[in-house]
Amino acid sequence: MIKKCSLAVIGKVSAPASRIQVNNPEHQGGFWLPNIQRPFVWHDEQIERLFDSLMRDYPISTMLVWRTESSIRCRRFIDHFQPGIPLSQYQVPENDKPKMLALDGQQRLQSLFIGLRGSYDGKQLFFNITSGDLDSSSPDEIRFKFRFLKPAKAIYPWILFSDIVNFKGLPNDLGEELADRSPTALDKETIDRIIRNVWQVQQVFCNQERISYQLLDSVDNPKAYTENEIVEIFIRANSGGTQLSKSDLLFSLLNSAWEEADVQMESLLEELNAGGYKFDRDLVLKTCLVLLGKGANYDVGKFRDETTRARIVENWGRISAAIGDVRDFLRNHTYVRSHHALTSYNGLLPLIYFRYHYPDKWSGTQGLATFVLRVMVTQAFSGRPDNLINKLTRQIDVDKDFKVPRLFEVIRQDGRSLELTDETLLAIGYGSRQIHLLFNLWYRQFDYQPAFAGNAPQVDHIFPQSALKRVKEYNPETGRNSLMRYPAPARDQLANCMLLTAAENGPGGKGGRLPSEWFAEKGRAYLDMHLIPNDPKLWNVDHYDDFIKARQGLLLERLMPIIHELPDWEEAPDSPTPTDIASDAKPNSALELEPDQESDPRPKASGEVCQVTTPGECSSMAKNSSVQLETLSAEGVLADFLERIAQPTKYIAGFRTPEGRELALEREASTITLWSEVVPGAEESGFMLRRRYDATKSRNSNLKSKNFPRLKMGNPVLMWKLADTDELLDFINWYQQA
Repeated sequence: MIKKCSLAVIGKVSAPASRIQVNNPEHQGGFWLPNIQRPFVWHDEQIERLFDSLMRDYPISTMLVWRTESSIRCRRFIDHFQPGIPLSQYQVPENDKPKMLALDGQQRLQSLFIGLRGSYDGKQLFFNITSGDLDSSSPDEIRFKFRFLKPAKAIYPWILFSDIVNFKGLPNDLGEELADRSPTALDKETIDRIIRNVWQVQQVFCNQERISYQLLDSVDNPKAYTENEIVEIFIRANSGGTQLSKSDLLFSLLNSAWEEADVQMESLLEELNAGGYKFDRDLVLKTCLVLLGKGANYDVGKFRDETTRARIVENWGRISAAIGDVRDFLRNHTYVRSHHALTSYNGLLPLIYFRYHYPDKWSGTQGLATFVLRVMVTQAFSGRPDNLINKLTRQIDVDKDFKVPRLFEVIRQDGRSLELTDETLLAIGYGSRQIHLLFNLWYRQFDYQPAFAGNAPQVDHIFPQSALKRVKEYNPETGRNSLMRYPAPARDQLANCMLLTAAENGPGGKGGRLPSEWFAEKGRAYLDMHLIPNDPKLWNVDHYDDFIKARQGLLLERLMPIIHELPDWEEAPDSPTPTDIASDAKPNSALELEPDQESDPRPKASGEVCQVTTPGECSSMAKNSSVQLETLSAEGVLADFLERIAQPTKYIAGFRTPEGRELALEREASTITLWSEVVPGAEESGFMLRRRYDATKSRNSNLKSKNFPRLKMGNPVLMWKLADTDELLDFINWYQQA
């Protein structure tokens, strides 16, 4: 059925009780967003055009709404939007009361809510009260001017739009008041336009029923639509218009089968990208398909299979651990330490597949770094690599190993080149991602993850472009020196590039200084680090060609062995041992070691507490015990000093202090991740507080268990990341006394 609702339910603070309100369960359950919905993607300009359309009485498309009593995960509409904000912050507790879930039309309804009740990136919606001249604009132009502005920067005639919508008096009175605010005298035509605009705002946003929606009613007719049917309807409804990305569609299907999919995905991506990479949801979902034998082709139909979705949920711990281990290997053993240097994330899929299916061989396999570096430098996974990925994973299964020569042969048979000659290497130039990869290989002393992104290393021309552009050659057609001797490829080539710190390349740094000036004040160590020929006469523009030839020799001598041969610095990956990754076990699971009752002075898991009188005393006690604390897992340490709440679940182990405070350990995390109650002084504790969750904010679904009454939804919680078990002991001591 088709129904309509008034915009007043969004704009007015006090709307009639008969109307449905956004984020208001007291009004017929309220409008909410199901968790299968993608993030809000409209830009501020799109929102401004939507309000212009409404003021011009243009129709907007019908929404699709599902009325249901299902206890389904949903979130509230965002009032104060910030780009990149995690959707998990807006999740609300599940309930079995009637509610209205927007399946199609989220972008429009969310835009209206932001414009009328909230802000966009700290800016509120203002209306140019003098705009709207009926004779001055064509149909495709903006007639009624809206703009998101900082309130402090909004000057007349820009008026906060929500003030006009929520005005309680007569429109004429407000129109005259707004006209009086003008710092200059207005003519009668402009005053009339202002009054007419106020009337139009009141009519469109308060009186008319402008939003129509098609209702799918599962309350009055519970058998009409199953949840699986709703997901399929959602996908079909979002196949046109501003289309959902393929990952949005796939993730909506996964979300329908796994209530904490978005929380787990956010957590995984946060950990993967903490060191300067840009892993995304598309890659993770594609990885899931590859690891489960579904092929690399990224197809929505594969996620419609309930068995596939169930296997992803069941194996999420192993999947995320495999991706995390390859990411750590990439950073620690290939020195590819930034997103700029990673020319293809798809090129990591064979390694992730090998780590996932053959974990017992991962730690002893040689040649992994050689594989990564060769395929990244030659861009072997460019274009459409899905078939290549499938061929490589099949070869890994045939060999039950990661045999680099055979895998290279598979790549060559797929018609892709792995050859890197001197000429192709030296042709890599300024602006390419390959140059960052090469720089990562030899500039290992540079910090690629500074606290401020603007301090990241920068690629710079050794001989400034401006100086080289001034070098001219004789032009026989004109009889003058008018031909540029060094075109862009000659200026941008690898041999004329170096890596500088942000400070070196900033104000007062190298800038446009010639090498003869810049290198004159540098020592031998600096020249060696940057592979600069140690001959000052080559640092002059007149000897640019000789400089390039000499530096090319130094580059080839340094880089070719790294790429073509197994580097002497390549070591076995830091990976869990086979006993850490049994088929049913997960990384970071508890290491159940019983303390020596005669020699271990620590309290047992009976609820007693390790009372620490000075920081680190527990660490000293452990180091003097017969069992070194460093050999215990985080869960084992917690079990030694606190009382277990219950048997650990697959993902969570819970503990309680003698004071009754609860503490939960994420068993799947690659670092020590804890959930705690909110206690005083958290920000000043000295421990890494990663996130604060209010009472309505979604968290790990395992915390909803009856075993965690103080940490489940409905209570505020804190999430912590700790470096090691020494810090964990200090944390236990602080948490008990906080």
